[in-house]
Amino acid sequence: MTGAPSSSLIGRPRPGLLAAVVLSTAVLATALSAAPAADAGTVTPAAYPGVAPAPAGAAVSVAEPAGTAPPPPTAPSSTPSTSPVPPSAPTNLTASEVRSASVTLTWTAATSGCCAIAGYDITYYQEFGDIVFSASVGAVTSTTITSYLGAGQQYTFRLIARDSLGQRSNWSNALTVVTPVTDTGPDTTPPSAPQNLTVGEVTASTGTLSWSPSTDNVGVLGYNVYRFDGWFTSQLVATVPGTTYTAPLPASVPLRNLYYVRARDAAGNVSIASNTVTLPTTTTTPPPSTCRVTYRNQSEWPGGFVATATVHNAGTAPIDGWIVTFSFPGDQQVTSGWNATIGQTGTVVTARNVDWNRVLAPNGSATFGVQGRWGVSDAPPTGFSLNGAPCTVG
Repeated sequence: MTGAPSSSLIGRPRPGLLAAVVLSTAVLATALSAAPAADAGTVTPAAYPGVAPAPAGAAVSVAEPAGTAPPPPTAPSSTPSTSPVPPSAPTNLTASEVRSASVTLTWTAATSGCCAIAGYDITYYQEFGDIVFSASVGAVTSTTITSYLGAGQQYTFRLIARDSLGQRSNWSNALTVVTPVTDTGPDTTPPSAPQNLTVGEVTASTGTLSWSPSTDNVGVLGYNVYRFDGWFTSQLVATVPGTTYTAPLPASVPLRNLYYVRARDAAGNVSIASNTVTLPTTTTTPPPSTCRVTYRNQSEWPGGFVATATVHNAGTAPIDGWIVTFSFPGDQQVTSGWNATIGQTGTVVTARNVDWNRVLAPNGSATFGVQGRWGVSDAPPTGFSLNGAPCTVG
């Protein structure tokens, strides 16, 4: 067994893109390592030259004895293939020892194609994270990874073989492990992973998760429920003793709304995560509008207009103080107003109550007017709000 002599980390592509990105990197590395200093092309190695066919002799006409059949024709000679063959994929990747800050990997060696196996490149990442780590070893079948590992975390490993020409094999099988929280306590064995996480009843505001129970060498204490944004952030949202959890549905999420579950034991060890499921977000129905605004152009002429707006309290409670806001769709500019204090910034107009019409009783209304100028368009506004809440129009 030997330790990994070198390691590094890179940004992790999203699930589903990882294999393509890593494979592309491997192909690029192959081309670079096999090329001359000033050429990125692949060169056929000198150790495997083409084998030329033997020179053909001069054709000679020979008279056959009477009654003797001619010999059968000789099959034409062929040039053997000279293409380098990459190694086979390493197999049977397993973990012979898993500790809180190290994992010992073993595997069955790759079979060389044309050239000797030079070593193996290992990639691994922490589940529900976005960083991929890498390490390289020689032509061995066991190594211990110690870089970038932490206690009570889940990691997935796989490796690829490379030969003396820099050619790379296909990937090995993927191996997922979870590290214990301690190496010295009485219990260093994590529970088994919860299975069959599913979404049950979904209401307007909640969704119920359920899963099959885990097992443990000592005993399962409970389950941790996590929400994952699908990119790099996991949040522990609940700790429950049983195998169900009713989650509140968020109004919105920036990425995805994925959930997964881990079993835990009394020592604090956690299992490998369950499968993930998606919960929907809530569909918020806006409350009914409690105001209505009617806008009328009273008169209009080239370059000028006069308009009135009536704000109506459609709610059941009085409104003590009101501000109506709207935007002109044209290039109108207010020059004066009445029954309200009028202001305009850009296309946005604000009308604030005056003292005598400050209170709008239920089913009550107030009317204010504006006079202004326009050049290109005097189209009426179509959206209004009262104290920040949208109003119906009409």
